[in-house]
Amino acid sequence: MMVSGSCWSWGLLLNKKLKPSTIRIGRRYRANRLEDRYDAVVIGSGIGGLTTAALLSDLGWKVCVLEQHYTAGGYTHSYDRNGYEWDVGVHYIGDVGAPTRTRLMFDFLSGGKLKWAAMDDEYDRFHVGEKTFSAIAGKKQFRENLESRFPAEKKAIGAYMRLLDKVGQAMPAYAMRKLLKPWQRVLAWPYLKMKIPALLFRNTYGVLSELTKDQDLIAVLCGQWGDMGLPPRKSAFMVHSMIARHYMHGGYYPVGGSWRIAETIIPQIQKSGGDVFTYAHVERILLQGNKVRGVEMADGHQIDCDCVISSAGVSNTFSRLLPADSVARAGYGHLLERVKPSIAHLGVYIGLKETAEQLGLPRTNLWIYPGNDYDGAVERFIHDPQTPFPVVYISFPSAKDPDFARRRPGTATIEIVAPAPYEWFEKWQGTTWGKRGDDYEEFKAQLGERLMQHLYEKLPQLEGKVDYFEVSTPLSTDHFCAYQQGELYGLDHDPVRLRQTWLGPRTRFEGLWLTGQDVLTCGVTGAMMAGLLTTSAIIGMRKSAALLKRIFGPNVNS
Repeated sequence: MMVSGSCWSWGLLLNKKLKPSTIRIGRRYRANRLEDRYDAVVIGSGIGGLTTAALLSDLGWKVCVLEQHYTAGGYTHSYDRNGYEWDVGVHYIGDVGAPTRTRLMFDFLSGGKLKWAAMDDEYDRFHVGEKTFSAIAGKKQFRENLESRFPAEKKAIGAYMRLLDKVGQAMPAYAMRKLLKPWQRVLAWPYLKMKIPALLFRNTYGVLSELTKDQDLIAVLCGQWGDMGLPPRKSAFMVHSMIARHYMHGGYYPVGGSWRIAETIIPQIQKSGGDVFTYAHVERILLQGNKVRGVEMADGHQIDCDCVISSAGVSNTFSRLLPADSVARAGYGHLLERVKPSIAHLGVYIGLKETAEQLGLPRTNLWIYPGNDYDGAVERFIHDPQTPFPVVYISFPSAKDPDFARRRPGTATIEIVAPAPYEWFEKWQGTTWGKRGDDYEEFKAQLGERLMQHLYEKLPQLEGKVDYFEVSTPLSTDHFCAYQQGELYGLDHDPVRLRQTWLGPRTRFEGLWLTGQDVLTCGVTGAMMAGLLTTSAIIGMRKSAALLKRIFGPNVNS
C-alpha cells in the first residue's frame, strides 16, 4: 500500500517492554535549540511537510519543521525492533523508473541521493477467491496480460485504458483549481469546467460497469483499492485512475529503506538555516484576529512566525490546533461535516532469521480477497469481525530492497496490512499505549493470528520460521500520529470529498496554509505533489514558474 501523513506506528503483541526505534531522523526538540527567527513553521514531517519545507528552503527561506514523533518522515519512516527493520508506510512507489515528474521531484528534493530498485515485472498479484490474477509492468504488457485472461473483453479493456488517459489529461486543471484564489476560480470556471470532466467524480464501479459486466475483470482493475482505502462502489474514479496510472510501469522500492526519503530531504532544509525537530508537540496555532502569529508548543514555548504550514491533516488542524470559536467564525464547521476520515487499519510486522533469498520471498505484493464483491465484503466485515477480512495486503521489504542484506544480515521482514474499523477499539480509547489491558491484547492477538494464517496459506514454507511479530491497531495510529480515528489515508477519497474546492493549500486564516494528502490525494506521490502545490500558492505564480523549470526542466509545460 502507499500511504503518507504525519506518522504511523505500532502496538506490540509479543513483548510488552517496548523500546523505541534506533532509526531516528531529525533533531530532538529543545526550546533553546531554536533559532530566533523563522520564515515559516511546518507542523508535521510527512512527505507533504518535508516537500514544502525543502522547496521553500531552496528559495532561501529559513524553515522550522516540528514533528511530534521521535523520528521524522511521517508515513515514510522506518523502525527496528529485536534486530529487524520495517517500513511502516512505503510499500512501493510507482512512476520513478524513468525521468517522469515524480522521479524528477524525488531527485530534486533528495539532491539525487535517493535511489530506486525495481520490483518484479509482476509487481502485484491478486488472489480473488480461488482465482489468481496479475498486474504486469508496462502499459503494453499490462493490457496484453489483461486481454490474455479476458479475451472476450478486449474492447472494454481498450476503453478502460483510454479513460485512464482522459483522467491523466484532466489532472493539471484539477490541481490548478486548488491553486487558484476563490475569485480566480470564478473567472476560470468556464475553462475548468471544460477541462475537468464529471467522470472524475463518479464512483469507480459505476464507470467500470458501463464498460463490462465481467465482475472478475472489474475486480482485477480494482485490485489496488487498498491503496486508497475505499472499495469501487464508494471510491472516486479519479483516484482509482491516478493509482492505476501511477503503477502502470511497475513498482519500485527506495534503496536503503523508506527512511532514506526523509534522510535525503532534510539536508535541503538545513542549507538555509532551517531544521527538523522531533519530539516537538505543537499544542496550538496562535492567532491574532484572523491572522496567524505563530505556534505554541506543549512546553509552553511560543514560536513567533507569520507563516504556518500544517501537514497534520485537515481534521487535526481545524479541530485540535485552532481555537474552536475562530474555526466556527471562519465557516469551517459546516465544511468539515462534508468530509469524513478514511478507514483505519491493522498492521503486522514480521521478522525471520533467514534471508529473503533463502526463504523464497517474492518482490511481488500479494492482495488477498475473499471474492470479487469487494464492497459487500467490506460491509460484512465492518458489522462482524469474524467474517473474512475484505482485503489482506502482504509486502516483502527485505526482498525488494537490495541494500537490506547489508544492513540486516541473515534476516528478513514481512508486513501485512488489513482494514479494521476504529469503532472496534473505541472502548479502549484513552488508555495508555502498551498498557491497554489483557482484553485488548487478546483481541489484537486474535486478529493478528488470523492475518498470519493468510501468510502461511500463500507461503507455506514460512510456517515455523517466524521469529518475531507484532500487531498495530487504530489506537496505535492515534497515539503516534494524532489521527483521531486511526485513519490511514487522511480524509476519505470519495466523490464528495474531491468536489470540495476549499480543500486546498489556502485557508481562511491569513498566513495559515495546508499541505499533505488532504490537500490533493493520498499516497506518497500525492502528498509530495501537494507540497509543491502549497509552495506554489505561497510564493506566487511568477516565482512558482521559475521553480517548476528548475525541477522539471525547460519543457515543464509540454
